[in-house]
Amino acid sequence: MRIALIVNRLSGSGRTDGDRIRTLLTERGADVHVVGIDELDRPLPEVKRLVVAGGDGSIGVAARAADRVGVPLAVLATGTANDFATALGLPKDLDGGCDLAADPGAATQRREVGVVDGHPFVNAAAAGLSAVASRLAKPHKARLGRFAYAFGAVRAGLSAPHTPCRVRCDGEAVFAGDAWQVVVAVSGAFGGGSNIGGTRHDDDHLDVAVVPAGSRLALVRHGYHMRRAMLTQQDNVPHHRGHEIEVELPPGTEFNVDGDLRAFDPARFTLLDGGVEVVVPPGRGAVDDPAAGSRGAPDAS
Repeated sequence: MRIALIVNRLSGSGRTDGDRIRTLLTERGADVHVVGIDELDRPLPEVKRLVVAGGDGSIGVAARAADRVGVPLAVLATGTANDFATALGLPKDLDGGCDLAADPGAATQRREVGVVDGHPFVNAAAAGLSAVASRLAKPHKARLGRFAYAFGAVRAGLSAPHTPCRVRCDGEAVFAGDAWQVVVAVSGAFGGGSNIGGTRHDDDHLDVAVVPAGSRLALVRHGYHMRRAMLTQQDNVPHHRGHEIEVELPPGTEFNVDGDLRAFDPARFTLLDGGVEVVVPPGRGAVDDPAAGSRGAPDAS
Protein backbone atom coordinates (compact mmCIF):
# COMPACT_ATOMS: atom_id res chain seq x y z
CA MET A 1 0.00 0.00 0.00
CA ARG A 2 1.34 3.42 -0.97
CA ILE A 3 1.15 5.97 1.83
CA ALA A 4 2.25 9.54 2.38
CA LEU A 5 4.00 9.98 5.73
CA ILE A 6 3.66 13.41 7.32
CA VAL A 7 6.11 13.99 10.16
CA ASN A 8 6.16 16.94 12.53
CA ARG A 9 9.66 16.60 13.97
CA LEU A 10 8.93 19.26 16.59
CA SER A 11 6.11 17.26 18.19
CA GLY A 12 6.70 15.60 21.53
CA SER A 13 9.39 18.18 22.41
CA GLY A 14 11.33 17.29 19.24
CA ARG A 15 11.42 13.55 19.86
CA THR A 16 9.64 12.45 16.65
CA ASP A 17 12.05 10.31 14.60
CA GLY A 18 10.81 10.38 11.02
CA ASP A 19 13.50 8.03 9.71
CA ARG A 20 12.61 5.34 12.24
CA ILE A 21 8.90 5.70 11.50
CA ARG A 22 9.53 5.33 7.78
CA THR A 23 11.56 2.18 8.43
CA LEU A 24 8.85 0.69 10.65
CA LEU A 25 6.16 1.33 8.03
CA THR A 26 8.35 -0.06 5.23
CA GLU A 27 9.01 -3.21 7.25
CA ARG A 28 5.23 -3.69 7.38
CA GLY A 29 4.95 -3.64 3.60
CA ALA A 30 4.11 0.02 3.00
CA ASP A 31 5.52 2.04 0.10
CA VAL A 32 6.30 5.27 1.98
CA HIS A 33 6.54 8.78 0.53
CA VAL A 34 7.62 11.40 3.09
CA VAL A 35 5.83 14.77 2.92
CA GLY A 36 6.71 17.80 5.05
CA ILE A 37 3.88 19.18 7.15
CA ASP A 38 4.48 22.55 5.47
CA GLU A 39 3.89 20.94 2.05
CA LEU A 40 0.31 19.79 2.60
CA ASP A 41 -1.24 22.62 0.61
CA ARG A 42 0.67 21.48 -2.48
CA PRO A 43 -0.30 18.57 -4.77
CA LEU A 44 0.36 15.26 -3.00
CA PRO A 45 1.58 12.00 -4.55
CA GLU A 46 -1.09 9.45 -5.46
CA VAL A 47 -1.44 7.32 -2.35
CA LYS A 48 -4.02 5.15 -0.60
CA ARG A 49 -3.54 6.63 2.87
CA LEU A 50 -2.02 9.58 4.72
CA VAL A 51 -0.17 8.85 7.95
CA VAL A 52 0.62 11.71 10.33
CA ALA A 53 3.20 11.43 13.10
CA GLY A 54 2.84 14.37 15.43
CA GLY A 55 0.89 15.95 18.22
CA ASP A 56 -2.73 17.04 18.27
CA GLY A 57 -1.89 20.31 16.53
CA SER A 58 -0.59 18.43 13.48
CA ILE A 59 -3.63 16.20 13.01
CA GLY A 60 -6.09 18.88 11.88
CA VAL A 61 -3.82 20.04 9.05
CA ALA A 62 -3.24 16.43 7.97
CA ALA A 63 -6.97 15.67 8.20
CA ARG A 64 -7.81 18.53 5.84
CA ALA A 65 -5.21 17.23 3.37
CA ALA A 66 -6.59 13.68 3.60
CA ASP A 67 -10.11 14.99 2.96
CA ARG A 68 -8.87 16.99 -0.03
CA VAL A 69 -7.31 13.96 -1.74
CA GLY A 70 -10.05 11.57 -0.62
CA VAL A 71 -8.04 9.01 1.38
CA PRO A 72 -8.16 7.85 5.02
CA LEU A 73 -5.89 9.32 7.69
CA ALA A 74 -3.87 7.23 10.14
CA VAL A 75 -2.50 8.86 13.29
CA LEU A 76 0.74 7.98 15.08
CA ALA A 77 0.64 9.42 18.60
CA THR A 78 4.07 11.05 18.89
CA GLY A 79 3.05 14.29 20.60
CA THR A 80 2.99 15.29 24.26
CA ALA A 81 -0.71 15.08 25.17
CA ASN A 82 -2.06 12.88 22.34
CA ASP A 83 -5.66 13.76 23.26
CA PHE A 84 -7.04 12.74 19.84
CA ALA A 85 -5.42 9.29 20.06
CA THR A 86 -6.86 8.86 23.55
CA ALA A 87 -10.36 9.85 22.42
CA LEU A 88 -10.26 7.25 19.62
CA GLY A 89 -8.50 4.51 21.55
CA LEU A 90 -5.54 4.54 19.14
CA PRO A 91 -2.27 2.78 20.04
CA LYS A 92 0.10 4.94 22.04
CA ASP A 93 3.21 2.87 21.26
CA LEU A 94 4.95 3.42 17.94
CA ASP A 95 5.03 -0.25 16.92
CA GLY A 96 1.31 -0.68 17.53
CA GLY A 97 0.56 2.57 15.74
CA CYS A 98 2.58 1.52 12.69
CA ASP A 99 0.87 -1.90 12.65
CA LEU A 100 -2.49 -0.16 12.38
CA ALA A 101 -1.35 2.57 9.97
CA ALA A 102 0.13 0.04 7.49
CA ASP A 103 -2.82 -2.38 7.62
CA PRO A 104 -4.68 -2.03 4.29
CA GLY A 105 -7.75 -3.74 5.76
CA ALA A 106 -8.04 -1.56 8.87
CA ALA A 107 -11.43 -0.10 9.76
CA THR A 108 -12.12 3.62 9.46
CA GLN A 109 -14.44 6.00 11.27
CA ARG A 110 -15.70 9.32 9.94
CA ARG A 111 -14.58 12.15 12.20
CA GLU A 112 -15.58 15.78 12.11
CA VAL A 113 -12.97 18.48 11.64
CA GLY A 114 -13.49 21.97 13.01
CA VAL A 115 -12.28 25.13 11.27
CA VAL A 116 -11.58 28.56 12.79
CA ASP A 117 -10.24 31.38 10.60
CA GLY A 118 -9.16 28.77 8.03
CA HIS A 119 -7.26 26.72 10.64
CA PRO A 120 -8.47 23.09 11.09
CA PHE A 121 -8.64 21.32 14.44
CA VAL A 122 -9.90 17.92 15.62
CA ASN A 123 -10.27 18.24 19.39
CA ALA A 124 -11.13 21.62 20.87
CA ALA A 125 -10.43 25.33 20.91
CA ALA A 126 -10.54 26.69 24.46
CA ALA A 127 -10.15 30.26 25.69
CA GLY A 128 -9.71 31.37 29.26
CA LEU A 129 -8.00 29.14 31.81
CA SER A 130 -7.07 26.47 29.26
CA ALA A 131 -5.08 28.92 27.14
CA VAL A 132 -3.32 30.28 30.22
CA ALA A 133 -2.58 26.74 31.40
CA SER A 134 -1.14 25.82 28.00
CA ARG A 135 1.19 28.82 28.07
CA LEU A 136 2.33 27.97 31.59
CA ALA A 137 2.82 24.30 30.69
CA LYS A 138 4.93 24.83 27.58
CA PRO A 139 8.33 25.32 29.31
CA HIS A 140 7.80 22.09 31.26
CA LYS A 141 6.70 19.71 28.46
CA ALA A 142 10.14 18.20 27.89
CA ARG A 143 10.52 17.37 31.59
CA LEU A 144 6.96 16.53 32.62
CA GLY A 145 5.35 15.33 29.38
CA ARG A 146 1.54 15.39 29.50
CA PHE A 147 1.67 16.15 33.25
CA ALA A 148 2.88 19.62 32.30
CA TYR A 149 -0.74 20.46 31.44
CA ALA A 150 -1.89 19.56 34.95
CA PHE A 151 0.88 21.76 36.36
CA GLY A 152 -0.22 24.64 34.14
CA ALA A 153 -3.89 24.10 34.99
CA VAL A 154 -3.25 24.35 38.73
CA ARG A 155 -1.27 27.57 38.35
CA ALA A 156 -3.89 29.06 36.02
CA GLY A 157 -6.70 28.15 38.42
CA LEU A 158 -4.95 29.89 41.27
CA SER A 159 -4.09 33.14 39.53
CA ALA A 160 -5.69 33.69 36.10
CA PRO A 161 -8.66 36.10 35.87
CA HIS A 162 -11.99 35.38 34.22
CA THR A 163 -12.84 37.16 30.99
CA PRO A 164 -15.92 38.78 29.41
CA CYS A 165 -17.39 36.51 26.77
CA ARG A 166 -20.28 36.44 24.31
CA VAL A 167 -21.29 33.28 22.47
CA ARG A 168 -23.65 32.87 19.54
CA CYS A 169 -24.77 29.48 18.23
CA ASP A 170 -26.21 29.48 14.68
CA GLY A 171 -26.91 33.20 15.09
CA GLU A 172 -28.65 32.93 18.47
CA ALA A 173 -27.08 34.49 21.56
CA VAL A 174 -26.57 31.71 24.12
CA PHE A 175 -24.20 33.31 26.65
CA ALA A 176 -23.12 36.79 27.67
CA GLY A 177 -21.10 37.47 30.81
CA ASP A 178 -17.83 36.73 32.52
CA ALA A 179 -16.43 33.22 32.11
CA TRP A 180 -13.55 31.18 33.39
CA GLN A 181 -13.46 29.18 30.21
CA VAL A 182 -15.23 28.67 26.88
CA VAL A 183 -14.62 25.52 24.84
CA VAL A 184 -15.65 24.94 21.23
CA ALA A 185 -15.37 21.21 20.73
CA VAL A 186 -15.14 18.55 18.06
CA SER A 187 -13.94 15.46 19.95
CA GLY A 188 -14.06 17.53 23.15
CA ALA A 189 -10.64 16.32 24.33
CA PHE A 190 -8.05 18.85 25.48
CA GLY A 191 -5.45 19.64 28.10
CA GLY A 192 -3.67 16.30 28.38
CA GLY A 193 -6.59 14.08 29.37
CA SER A 194 -9.58 16.36 29.95
CA ASN A 195 -12.80 16.20 27.92
CA ILE A 196 -15.98 18.25 28.07
CA GLY A 197 -18.09 15.15 27.38
CA GLY A 198 -21.43 15.05 25.59
CA THR A 199 -20.01 15.50 22.07
CA ARG A 200 -20.65 13.32 19.03
CA HIS A 201 -18.37 12.56 16.11
CA ASP A 202 -21.19 12.01 13.60
CA ASP A 203 -23.88 14.68 14.09
CA ASP A 204 -22.31 17.42 11.92
CA HIS A 205 -22.48 19.89 14.82
CA LEU A 206 -19.91 21.66 16.91
CA ASP A 207 -20.37 21.79 20.68
CA VAL A 208 -19.73 24.81 22.88
CA ALA A 209 -19.53 24.76 26.67
CA VAL A 210 -19.03 27.78 28.94
CA VAL A 211 -17.78 27.72 32.53
CA PRO A 212 -19.28 30.92 33.99
CA ALA A 213 -17.21 33.03 36.37
CA GLY A 214 -17.62 32.18 40.04
CA SER A 215 -15.56 31.18 43.01
CA ARG A 216 -12.12 29.65 42.49
CA LEU A 217 -13.16 26.85 44.82
CA ALA A 218 -15.85 25.84 42.30
CA LEU A 219 -13.10 25.46 39.68
CA VAL A 220 -11.90 22.37 41.53
CA ARG A 221 -15.27 20.73 40.90
CA HIS A 222 -15.28 21.79 37.26
CA GLY A 223 -11.75 20.47 36.86
CA TYR A 224 -12.82 17.14 38.33
CA HIS A 225 -15.73 16.87 35.90
CA MET A 226 -13.51 17.75 32.94
CA ARG A 227 -11.12 14.95 33.89
CA ARG A 228 -14.12 12.59 33.95
CA ALA A 229 -15.61 13.94 30.66
CA MET A 230 -18.69 15.18 32.51
CA LEU A 231 -18.41 18.97 32.28
CA THR A 232 -21.47 19.38 30.04
CA GLN A 233 -23.61 17.47 32.55
CA GLN A 234 -23.26 20.27 35.12
CA ASP A 235 -26.43 22.36 35.53
CA ASN A 236 -24.50 25.66 35.66
CA VAL A 237 -22.45 24.97 32.50
CA PRO A 238 -24.28 26.16 29.36
CA HIS A 239 -23.86 23.58 26.57
CA HIS A 240 -25.11 24.10 23.01
CA ARG A 241 -24.68 22.50 19.58
CA GLY A 242 -24.65 24.21 16.21
CA HIS A 243 -23.22 24.40 12.71
CA GLU A 244 -21.59 27.76 13.43
CA ILE A 245 -20.27 29.04 16.76
CA GLU A 246 -19.16 32.65 17.25
CA VAL A 247 -17.18 33.66 20.32
CA GLU A 248 -16.54 37.30 21.15
CA LEU A 249 -13.67 37.96 23.58
CA PRO A 250 -11.43 40.95 24.36
CA PRO A 251 -9.01 41.70 21.48
CA GLY A 252 -5.87 39.56 21.59
CA THR A 253 -7.39 36.83 23.77
CA GLU A 254 -5.81 33.51 22.83
CA PHE A 255 -7.43 30.15 22.23
CA ASN A 256 -5.69 26.88 22.94
CA VAL A 257 -6.42 25.15 19.60
CA ASP A 258 -5.37 21.49 19.86
CA GLY A 259 -2.36 22.58 21.90
CA ASP A 260 -1.40 25.62 19.81
CA LEU A 261 -2.07 29.16 21.07
CA ARG A 262 -3.82 31.38 18.52
CA ALA A 263 -5.79 34.64 18.64
CA PHE A 264 -8.81 35.21 16.39
CA ASP A 265 -10.86 38.36 15.83
CA PRO A 266 -13.56 37.44 15.26
CA ALA A 267 -13.55 33.79 16.36
CA ARG A 268 -15.99 32.02 14.06
CA PHE A 269 -16.07 28.22 14.14
CA THR A 270 -17.50 25.89 11.49
CA LEU A 271 -16.99 22.31 10.30
CA LEU A 272 -15.04 21.02 7.32
CA ASP A 273 -17.59 19.60 4.85
CA GLY A 274 -17.60 15.83 5.01
CA GLY A 275 -14.99 15.47 7.74
CA VAL A 276 -12.32 12.80 7.32
CA GLU A 277 -12.09 9.01 7.53
CA VAL A 278 -9.66 8.03 10.31
CA VAL A 279 -8.07 4.58 10.61
CA VAL A 280 -9.17 3.01 13.91
CA PRO A 281 -8.52 -0.26 15.78
CA PRO A 282 -10.76 -3.32 15.15
CA GLY A 283 -14.26 -2.89 16.52
CA ARG A 284 -14.06 0.90 16.63
CA GLY A 285 -15.50 1.68 13.20
CA ALA A 286 -18.96 2.72 14.40
CA VAL A 287 -18.31 3.39 18.08
CA ASP A 288 -18.58 6.76 19.81
CA ASP A 289 -15.70 8.31 21.73
CA PRO A 290 -14.96 6.46 24.99
CA ALA A 291 -14.86 9.72 26.94
CA ALA A 292 -18.16 11.08 25.69
CA GLY A 293 -19.96 11.27 29.02
CA SER A 294 -23.70 11.43 28.30
CA ARG A 295 -23.30 11.04 24.56
CA GLY A 296 -26.49 10.16 22.80
CA ALA A 297 -28.67 11.78 25.49
CA PRO A 298 -30.90 14.72 24.57
CA ASP A 299 -29.19 18.09 24.49
CA ALA A 300 -29.93 19.93 27.70
CA SER A 301 -29.21 23.35 26.24
